[in-house]
Amino acid sequence: MRRHDARFGVRAGERFPPGATPRPAGVNFSTFGPDAKRMALCLYERADDTTPIQTIELEPDVHVTSSYWHVFVEGAEPGLYYAWRTDASSAEILDPWARAVDAGRRRGRVVETGAYDWEGDGPLDRPTEDSVIYEMHVGGFTRGDASAVSRPGTFGAVVEKIPYLKALGITDVELMPVMAFDADDLPDGAARLGLTNFWGYSPYGFHAPHPRYAAGGDAPTEFRDMVKALHRAGIGVILDVVLNHTAEGGAGGPTIHFKSLAADVFYHMEPGHPDRYRDYSGCGNTLNCNHPVVAEFLVRCLEYWVEEMHVDGFRIDLASVLTRGEDGRPMAHPPVLRMIEDSPALRRAKLIAEPWDAAGLYQVGEYQGARWMEWNGRYRDTIRRALGGEPGMLGELATRVAGSSDLYGKNGKRPTHGVNFVTCHDGFTLWDLVSYETKRNQANGENNRDGSDRNLAWNCGVEGPTDKPGVLALRRRRARNFVAVLLLSQGVPMLLAGDEALRTQAGNNNAYCQDNPIGWFDWRRVESNAGMLRFTREIIALRLRHRALRRRAFLTGRAGTGRAGQADVVWHGTETRSPDWNDPGARVLGFTLSGQDNDEGDLRVMLNMSDAEAQMAVPSPPGHRWFRAVDTALAPPEDIAPPHDQPAFAETRYAVAPHSVVVLESRPRAHGASRTMPAKGGSVTGIE
Repeated sequence: MRRHDARFGVRAGERFPPGATPRPAGVNFSTFGPDAKRMALCLYERADDTTPIQTIELEPDVHVTSSYWHVFVEGAEPGLYYAWRTDASSAEILDPWARAVDAGRRRGRVVETGAYDWEGDGPLDRPTEDSVIYEMHVGGFTRGDASAVSRPGTFGAVVEKIPYLKALGITDVELMPVMAFDADDLPDGAARLGLTNFWGYSPYGFHAPHPRYAAGGDAPTEFRDMVKALHRAGIGVILDVVLNHTAEGGAGGPTIHFKSLAADVFYHMEPGHPDRYRDYSGCGNTLNCNHPVVAEFLVRCLEYWVEEMHVDGFRIDLASVLTRGEDGRPMAHPPVLRMIEDSPALRRAKLIAEPWDAAGLYQVGEYQGARWMEWNGRYRDTIRRALGGEPGMLGELATRVAGSSDLYGKNGKRPTHGVNFVTCHDGFTLWDLVSYETKRNQANGENNRDGSDRNLAWNCGVEGPTDKPGVLALRRRRARNFVAVLLLSQGVPMLLAGDEALRTQAGNNNAYCQDNPIGWFDWRRVESNAGMLRFTREIIALRLRHRALRRRAFLTGRAGTGRAGQADVVWHGTETRSPDWNDPGARVLGFTLSGQDNDEGDLRVMLNMSDAEAQMAVPSPPGHRWFRAVDTALAPPEDIAPPHDQPAFAETRYAVAPHSVVVLESRPRAHGASRTMPAKGGSVTGIE
């Protein structure tokens, strides 16, 4: 064995566990490298040092076991930086198991395991049906000038915003990628404009928090501090993880680790063509997820984030890639999915699939596994079409609001297997959804070719910004409609961060490269759109006080399944009878959800998606009376009211304004009320 400077002693070491593992007498280093003929470990005192303090060349006869290269470095300690060098690459490569990485040279840092003081922190174990998910970008959430935090764009800044999240009422944050990613992975047009890969769907460090989200340079500790603080506030942490591709891209992409270590193991390759990468991700390469070694790598990665970082679950980006076999075709029983479900370490973690990929697999309602929840893309599309005024949508709309039994009412699945959303990071924000019909992505440098052209949006009569009061009022009403229907639907709701304050991206529906005000949360809108923020808070509170909106089982419509012998749900149109489901012009739908017992009141929900007022029948609830909780046609603060401030409604019909949502809550007749209201929405008069 040859070495430059014998600062540290060297022993053979062990292959397990992979990565850099501190032990009492030193550090064990191990990495998988079946393609390497030679391997050297380079050790650095500081991340930006140009010369290693020691280079250890490993001998195959001593330091290789079953394709793993390993070495024990005597006297090495946490804080040391390191990289590998193989015969296949002139540059250093990153350890794929590194627990911390440097943002500049992509070197790993030795991290002490098990030393962090969690102060008793553990999983929240919140029932899935009680979840309200908030999708947010760690950097963009607090980068804006008005964010009023001390460390903008960091894990610590999220901690500073916990009071806001707590007041909003969400139960879980779903963090867009926080694993170390390549901010320079961009198309040429975006790169020429000096943009960056802002969203982070270009990972290279699967065990390491993104270093630029750390204010003080210790990303693992700062990430843990954030998780612990969120848990103390009762907020769970779900990570959006990219297990379908890496930042190495295709043949023309950079070599970071896998390409030099085991490209034909970790990636889908064209047989007989080692320079051709199959691409089911749309990003140049695709991880070969059901190869035994890769499957083991991915499962252990998720286990690490649960066991060592205390996260509560995962949303898997382009998760249909995980169902493809080594030949690229969908598998009947993908081993990696079974391994994730069966892992004891992941038994309590939420598992959410984005059930499609970039090569045509679309598995909404068909994603395999008993525990896997799904982003319900069918819900998004249906709600956008129906609330945009498209006629003939009653049956589809009712099915989605009722929990998508056509998708999840099989194989023992429940409404909670569907994650409902109207907007997410990918596409228009809520305000842009009601303000634009076509994308405005010129700022991305790709001549507006990127981003989806299928927005299912309605601009309320004017494209983009306007000062017309009627258009603005309709847009605000429709924004309230979308949030109301989302929170009134069976299944698990997910809100996009900033929608509660009507955040805009100026019509950009693919802001992946906009690390600037286009992609940031503008905290000034919290004040300018305080009415929308209040509405969102109150509709979340309404959901959380009604178990009938958070059912684990599907609605049946059968008598005796609700309060006082009622059916759990009754559907109706303008009259109390069932609507004409086959009416091609129908745009009015109502339903009554019965309380689960006498302690919970009923809900009467009326949706008018037409351009005309709808006089909708309101029968009296047995032993109860109605109170108006929501009328999105009314200006704030009358648009929504908490129980103590709700006016009573005693009429037999409600005048539901065009493009609006009305919700009545029932309470026992013994309960008093401070005021009553007329049948037509508007100002309230009279004393009861």
